[in-house]
Amino acid sequence: MPLDKINPAAAASAYVNIQKTAASSGEGDATGNAGGDSGGMSFGALVKDGLSKGIETMKAGEKMSVAAVTGKADIADVVMAVGQAEQTLNTMVAIRDRAFNAYEEIMRMPI
Repeated sequence: MPLDKINPAAAASAYVNIQKTAASSGEGDATGNAGGDSGGMSFGALVKDGLSKGIETMKAGEKMSVAAVTGKADIADVVMAVGQAEQTLNTMVAIRDRAFNAYEEIMRMPI
């Protein structure tokens, strides 16, 4: 995905939301630091939580689409849910691409 299609405001908003979630749950900051103890949120847990929230957003978009087809949903709600699902998918693809590029960069490093 080209970098010019990534919405920086959406990415910043997602980052802030993750920080708020980690801070409100008492599990440390987004980097997994929990004030010096080892009981904080690990990077793996942070990724797992983000993926599960992304999957839930995608499922909600699908449900709203089905409800629209059957005539049980307002079009504004459908557009909102599908838009959120699209933004989530774009964010997940961008993160995947960045992680893959970082992996490739690490593999090119001399030992």
